[in-house]
Amino acid sequence: MSQKPAKRRVSGGRTTPKGTRPDGFTPETVSHTGHEDLPPSPPWVPALMFGLLGLGIAVILLNYVGSMWDTNNGILLLGLGMILGGIVTATQYR
Repeated sequence: MSQKPAKRRVSGGRTTPKGTRPDGFTPETVSHTGHEDLPPSPPWVPALMFGLLGLGIAVILLNYVGSMWDTNNGILLLGLGMILGGIVTATQYR
């Protein structure tokens, strides 16, 4: 019959000292969100975000109503692209 291999003994404990991080940041340099303290966004970021979202919704509604032009998939994609641009801009807001 075969024997099981002997278990290795490994010393326990932390690899890095408590309160430090491997990437060099200390708790004092990291904000409550876990990121570096960054300046707030300029005022044009939320204006661009809401503008793209609102304009995208308006383009889609006008496309479905058909009051300004015939309904067209290209116009629908333009409106969806504007909404997506507003969502991407929202991720950059601090």
